[in-house]
Amino acid sequence: MMNGSIASRIPHLYSEIEERTKKVEFDMPSDQSVGSLLRTLVASKPNGRFLEIGTGTGLALSWILDGMNARSEVISIDNNPELIEVASEAFVGYNRVQLVCADGKQWIKQYEGGKFDVIFADSWPGKYSAIDETLNLLKLGGFYVIDDMMFQSNWPEGHQQKAETLTDYLENREDLYLTKMNWSTGIIIATKI
Repeated sequence: MMNGSIASRIPHLYSEIEERTKKVEFDMPSDQSVGSLLRTLVASKPNGRFLEIGTGTGLALSWILDGMNARSEVISIDNNPELIEVASEAFVGYNRVQLVCADGKQWIKQYEGGKFDVIFADSWPGKYSAIDETLNLLKLGGFYVIDDMMFQSNWPEGHQQKAETLTDYLENREDLYLTKMNWSTGIIIATKI
C-alpha cells in the first residue's frame, strides 16, 4: 500500500551530494521521484550499460548507481566543470562511474562505443538536440527516460511548444513504445523495439 513516501531507501551518497548541491546553489536537480524510477529501471538491467546526459551535481546519478549491480557501468556527461567537480568528489573510488565534462551534443555525435540499456536525458542534448543520435545509442529493449515534460513556471517563452513537438516526434517513431506519465515533473519513458 502506498504511504506517500518517495522511496523506501535513499541512496547512501544522496545526502552528501544534496549538501554540496546547496553549497554551489544549483537549483535544477532531478527530484527524488525521478531518481527512484531510474533506480528501478537500472536494476532491471543486470550487467547493464547506462548513460546520463546532464550530470548536474550527481543526485540522479546516485540513484542510478544504487540500482546497478557489480558488473554494470554508467557514463554521465555535463558541460559545467563546477558541477562535474561536485559529482567527482562524491563518486571518488567508484570505478563503474565515468564522469565526462564535455558538450553533450558533441559527445553524443562522436561516441563510438557500445549501446546503452538505459539513457536518461536530463539536459538539452539528447532531448531537444541530437535526439536521433541519442536514440541510436539505445539497445533493443532499452529504456529512454526524459523528465521535465509538464509545464513549469520557469520555462522560457516557447518552451511548451518545444516539449509538445518532442512528444509528438517520439510518439510517431515506429521503433519506440512510449508511456507519458503525468507524475513528478512529467516523465516520458520509451522502450526501443
